[in-house]
Amino acid sequence: MNLVVPIKLVPDLVEELVIDASGARLDPDALRLKLNEFDDHAIEQAILLKEKGAGQVTVVAPDIEGVDDALFTAAAKGADRLIKLTGNWNNGVNNHALARVFANFVETLRPELILTGVQAHNDLDGAVGPQLAEHLGMPYVGYVSGVVVFDNKAQVRKEFPGGLIAEMDVVLPAVLGIQAAEKPPRYVPISKVRATMKTAKLETFPAAELETAGAPTTVRLFQPETGARATMLAGDADAVATRLVEIFREQGIL
Repeated sequence: MNLVVPIKLVPDLVEELVIDASGARLDPDALRLKLNEFDDHAIEQAILLKEKGAGQVTVVAPDIEGVDDALFTAAAKGADRLIKLTGNWNNGVNNHALARVFANFVETLRPELILTGVQAHNDLDGAVGPQLAEHLGMPYVGYVSGVVVFDNKAQVRKEFPGGLIAEMDVVLPAVLGIQAAEKPPRYVPISKVRATMKTAKLETFPAAELETAGAPTTVRLFQPETGARATMLAGDADAVATRLVEIFREQGIL
């Protein structure tokens, strides 16, 4: 079985986010990227399936700064193929364009199962997984926390609020949005990653032309702005109530 995991890098929210001069995007020169947390769970779930005899794991990512480390780390965990899609990624790309690029390439791999992170903190224009499934004409199940593969089906487990758990069978090929792998993503020592860099091969393929249609246009980004400060009301309950009524009248609420 061919398992494919498309991944993306997202801004590291631990670092300060700087808006560029246009005011409509983050400054790429001041931006630190890291692997999307849910994509890390998708990689782990794919490797767990491989270890149970499901097949080969291929990790696919856009060729942007920092992606080599993410791919080599995936190989150190057990991924078999590492693929970078080269293209004009310098100005960033929305999820609609990214899903089209992934679909165009992943289709050539003929996967039986595609695992993606269920979402990312910059998925303001829709998560990649459902769009990828639509382009490939495959069924999609999101918020998955467990997968068992048998015959030509995958039995997936979904968790709902209130402790409810659902299990459903999905006919393959299919796309799954992974919320949590069956086990936490394994830790890989830096020494093992560096050793993997000497043996693992990064394959590169040209990405399809970016088509940004369908995504919203960002007009402005801004840091939280300081507004008027709160007014503290002193006095007993009657005095505070009287002043509140006056404020409501001044604001036209009463």
